Amino acid sequence: MSNTIRRPVASLWIGERLHYLNQMCLLSHVQAGHPTTLYCTDTVTNVPEGVEVRPATEIMDIDMAIVEQTSASFLSNVFRYKMIKKTDAVWIDCDAFCHRPFPDEMQNIYAGHGFRGALNCGVVYIPREGELIDVLLDYYENLPEAPPWFNKQQRKRIAKQDTSLPQAVRIYNAERTAFGPQAFTYFAQQTGDYEKALSHDVLYPVPFQLNDIFYDPYGRVEGWFTDATLSVHLYTNGTKPWWRKNVPLENSYAARMAAQTGVDPAKALEE
Repeated sequence: MSNTIRRPVASLWIGERLHYLNQMCLLSHVQAGHPTTLYCTDTVTNVPEGVEVRPATEIMDIDMAIVEQTSASFLSNVFRYKMIKKTDAVWIDCDAFCHRPFPDEMQNIYAGHGFRGALNCGVVYIPREGELIDVLLDYYENLPEAPPWFNKQQRKRIAKQDTSLPQAVRIYNAERTAFGPQAFTYFAQQTGDYEKALSHDVLYPVPFQLNDIFYDPYGRVEGWFTDATLSVHLYTNGTKPWWRKNVPLENSYAARMAAQTGVDPAKALEE
């Protein structure tokens, strides 16, 4: 474990229990020297030692009725920018493994992922004072009838939604990523911050479409890494059910990183 105190990182958990992948990802930041905070909506029974637990309400109220109509991660897209604005910490998804510490001087931590070139916001830091964070927060706090980048088909999907639903839910039902990568990409393009994005190998070295490689003992995950790689996203929202419910195969990346961080996968499998 590093003795160096680095810049803080933080995430959000909606629920009562972490999966072993979440445990090892959080611990990887602790062990790299990052003060690591997990904001929680519930009492989480298996947060690893070294991770500070704080109530999510310190940042914002989480409307559980909206969560139930969307997904557990949906409102985290709002939460991360409010958290950055209030605490100046780096946002990390709970499935982002710290390969190397985030440099203290790095002011724009975000990158594209996969094969499409859109920006992801699974690991993100932007200056807490600036146009990009202001327009993002304004978007979330004053939701339009339709996001400005929506095409004709997307706008039709919103129009078909029950008008009694919260506007956030109507937008989500029309396009699941309209609060996350789509919003971040669009507004970064509008403010000129898109050009400041890191290359995909820094935060998302393995494409989302190939996420099974983390559980393959012959997968050679590190072959995707470069000298610039800081974080490795494990994309648990795309992980097949079998991998979530079973101990990872020996010598797979998931098994090796669990051992490296001291996590026992058998004690935190999906039930």
